[in-house]
This record gives sequence, structure tokens and C-alpha cells, in this order.
Amino acid sequence: QVQLVESGGGLVQPGGSLRLSCAASGSGFSIYDMGWYRQAPGKQRELVATITRGGSTNRADSVKGRFTISRDNAKNTVYLQMNSLKPEDTGVYFCNADVQGGFRRYGVWGQGTQVTVTS
Repeated sequence: QVQLVESGGGLVQPGGSLRLSCAASGSGFSIYDMGWYRQAPGKQRELVATITRGGSTNRADSVKGRFTISRDNAKNTVYLQMNSLKPEDTGVYFCNADVQGGFRRYGVWGQGTQVTVTS
């Protein structure tokens, strides 16, 4: 069973930065796409950024120029560097991974990490 554990959330002032990490643990699996999603209070979960195993990235328009997604395949870890944070970036950030174990391919979610941007 694959588990994703996020870290790096917290409280930051507008204009500040945070770096989120998400590490996958388990055995006998391969990870394909990884990504970050967020959910603000009262809103649906939305895509923030994704990255393929080969390093191709996709980001929501609202975070382009401010957020950067990267990954370390050897460590089964994905990162989200968030700069120039705005209050509207506040929410719970979830890590997601597209995993293959044996003949099964499935998605896995982390438990989420809170990001709060406020003065």
C-alpha cells in the first residue's frame, strides 16, 4: 500500500514563500504523474500543478509565475515551491500520485497540509 505524506504548510504573510513536500512510501510500486491540489473553505478541490515522471509540468493560471512544481524520482518525492503568496492561496493542499502496483494502476491522495496566507 502506497502512502503519501505532505509537509511544509503553515502560516505566512502575503508576499511570503513556502515549500511543500510530499513523499511516497511503500514497496513494489511505480509512480507516474504527481500533483498538488488545493481546497479552500466552501470551495471544490482544484488543481494547482502536476508533473510527469519525465518532468513535464502543468500549472493553474492562477499560480503561473509564482509556484513551481518539481520532483525527485529517486526519493519518490514531489515539491511545490510557492512564492509571492496571496490570501486567495489559502487552503488545504493535497498531494496526489498516479501509482502502479502489480497490475493495478490507481490514484493515491495525501492527508493534506494547511496553508494560510494572512497579514
